[in-house]
Amino acid sequence: MAHKKAGGTSKNGRDSVGQRLGIKAGDGQLVSAGSIIVRQRGMTFLAGKGTGLGDDYTVFAMVPGKVKFEFATRDKKRVRVIPVEAAAVAVAEA
Repeated sequence: MAHKKAGGTSKNGRDSVGQRLGIKAGDGQLVSAGSIIVRQRGMTFLAGKGTGLGDDYTVFAMVPGKVKFEFATRDKKRVRVIPVEAAAVAVAEA
């Protein structure tokens, strides 16, 4: 007679890989247009000026420049990209 071995948790040795979510570019970092700034599930980080929001809530840069994180609400942050020209002027004024 055919029989099955007693298969517990060790029978399924497969495990999914992590999804590599999180912040990919920090505050003050220079990014190029199209580069990913934040990978997330849901909208913890909101897209601000100079950024776009993907279908999977990925925040990406639309213009080359410097990344800036700021509070939008008590528990959400807004991500902006200050264009390179404007960033250079802001540094020169300071």
